[in-house]
Amino acid sequence: MTNKLQNLKFDDRGLMPAIVQDRLTGEVRMMAWMNQESLEATISTGKATFYSRSRGKLWIKGEESGNTLFVTSVRTDCDADTLLILCDPAGPSCHTGQDNCFFVSLDSDVDGAPKPMMELLENVLEERKQSTGEKSYTRSLFDGGIKKINSKIIEESLEVTQALENESDERVASEAADVLYHLLVGLRARGIKWRDVLKVLAGRFGTGGHVEKATRS
Repeated sequence: MTNKLQNLKFDDRGLMPAIVQDRLTGEVRMMAWMNQESLEATISTGKATFYSRSRGKLWIKGEESGNTLFVTSVRTDCDADTLLILCDPAGPSCHTGQDNCFFVSLDSDVDGAPKPMMELLENVLEERKQSTGEKSYTRSLFDGGIKKINSKIIEESLEVTQALENESDERVASEAADVLYHLLVGLRARGIKWRDVLKVLAGRFGTGGHVEKATRS
């Protein structure tokens, strides 16, 4: 660790850009600056700590707002002059209240914080769930309740298994997408976030499948 830190290339002000990414979804949350001291504090405390160029001092993300970034990994690029901070974010990461800081679009008139694909779909499903307007297929699933959603998950799961046996790769991908879509509807019906599922999967890394199953309650 010490040798790697010594090889870092801070600029002439002793600073280095740090890109913050959600370790589960891949969402880029923000960019800030670090110096040697803030980097070492981040590594030792597990809380993202940056250097404020305007105030000339260290600051801990979320120290006042509570929107902390709990760091799980700190990496550098191949040139050793940019940091990547993988984290579990608690609340919005932008001071504006947006989940991430990159919500101003330069190639369209529509602004908004970019989201990973599954989270975008999750948001659309939630909108359909709350909609009081014209009926949609998704809304009909929510209105039908868990039994109707379950029947569709079972139906689509059977179709993907059949596709895996004797259909084209394109058909397998299409049927798998159908399974994921209906599974997300079921999760939204229960109020469970996709990120919660990813968190469970992340917790299983390094654990053998048989051991993991044996420890389930």
